[in-house]
Amino acid sequence: MSDLTMSSFVFEDLPTDDVEAAERLWGGLTDDVRRLLDLGIRSRVDAERVARARALLQEAAGLLAQDAPAGPAGVHYNAHGRSWNWGNTVVGVRNAFAPPVRLEWGDDDVVRSAVDLGAPYEGPPGSVHGGVSALLLDHLMGETASAAHTRLTVTGTLTLRYVRPLPLGRVRMEARVSAEVERKITVTATIRPDEPGAEPAVEAQGLFIIPRWAYQPAADDGPTGIGSLD
Repeated sequence: MSDLTMSSFVFEDLPTDDVEAAERLWGGLTDDVRRLLDLGIRSRVDAERVARARALLQEAAGLLAQDAPAGPAGVHYNAHGRSWNWGNTVVGVRNAFAPPVRLEWGDDDVVRSAVDLGAPYEGPPGSVHGGVSALLLDHLMGETASAAHTRLTVTGTLTLRYVRPLPLGRVRMEARVSAEVERKITVTATIRPDEPGAEPAVEAQGLFIIPRWAYQPAADDGPTGIGSLD
């Protein structure tokens, strides 16, 4: 593992209750900023109200800047195995661009997620940007390849087929492991409108790799690693 990767994993002697309290605190702020992103796109108020909103935002930015270390947020973890990745662009509790995605691990080996994609995620008029679909599917598929966070995987290749436009609104994603050969794991996935009978808008297939340093042959009880920490 590279020095940069290792430096992005930070141990904190913080009780899990305190971590969850912080997530509620900062998650509330993130929800407010997420709403601002949406309103900043859709609002039609007059210049006076825009100027007032800017002044309030500048005041808020000044307050938050009083203690804002430079650099990436990275992944943090405590002695109880609790990890948090608040800056992640897909699931980060403190990242207002993150929808955020919440995964559902099914007993049928399918990993699912339903998420709302509004105005900040628009590409073609009224439709989700294709790059956003790719971002979300890449994350979903990587988590799926990790086998419920029991092994570390990295994306090797990702192939997407854009079948039809994906309307803005609530969407549903699904992914499953379709093949495994030693360190190589193939995952297939789809994203579609979250409506009865909706057909997939994007179909994806990805090849995910277990790094050599994290791999153990099946004779040694299978691949092991630090797992996904998103």
